[in-house]
Amino acid sequence: MSGQSQTALDGKQAWDRLNGDIMQCKRCPRLRDHCRDIAITKRRAYQSEEYWGRPVPNFGDPAARLLVIGLAPGAHGANRTGRMFTGDRSGDWLFRALAKVGFANRAESLGRDDGMELLDCAITNACHCAPPLNKPTAEEISHCRCWLDDLLAQMRPTVFLALGQLAWKQMVDLALHKEWLAGKRPKFSHCAEVPLAAGRTLVGSYHPSQQNTFTGRLTEEMFDAVFARARQLAALQNSSSR
Repeated sequence: MSGQSQTALDGKQAWDRLNGDIMQCKRCPRLRDHCRDIAITKRRAYQSEEYWGRPVPNFGDPAARLLVIGLAPGAHGANRTGRMFTGDRSGDWLFRALAKVGFANRAESLGRDDGMELLDCAITNACHCAPPLNKPTAEEISHCRCWLDDLLAQMRPTVFLALGQLAWKQMVDLALHKEWLAGKRPKFSHCAEVPLAAGRTLVGSYHPSQQNTFTGRLTEEMFDAVFARARQLAALQNSSSR
């Protein structure tokens, strides 16, 4: 086995171990109870399906240059399917945009076994469990912070795309802690772009929630522009590292 192949294998094994630990996490009893209760009661349209009902692992390419950070699994989306952003309208928007610029092999994501693959991209959340009213507490987000730290200990993304203000705050906090960022805290806005240490870049986007997409605050053109810029930044960093 070549050195490059062995490195990729080691990365995949570390990725799988981390995801296994996330799925077993019990640090937030309120969230675990909520995920389980939703999985039992279900939504009428999904009564025949078996819900995932526990922490949702990271999804994508362990060697990705782009890391997308969302808020939390949807109660009847990722908490049902067991895969980040899969099975709800937010995911419809995200995977369509990813596929358009080559970060995904298909534009539609229905379930864990639909053949979806992310290419040079990975997806995580600030919170790995679906919270009541889609609002995790500060303590619950803090409990999940270790999983993001562990993820970045094994990944080397050069572009961080934060979906929404809460994900942006988590990435800014992490960048300050790791001394990737100095000075004042940058404000969140759609298409905000902040250079970080070692050629990394943090990019902001409105979250593709129905609250934003149904009201027109976020349009497909706006969302596509963010991912086109992420693709450009990832390519630029790849060129500069050669």
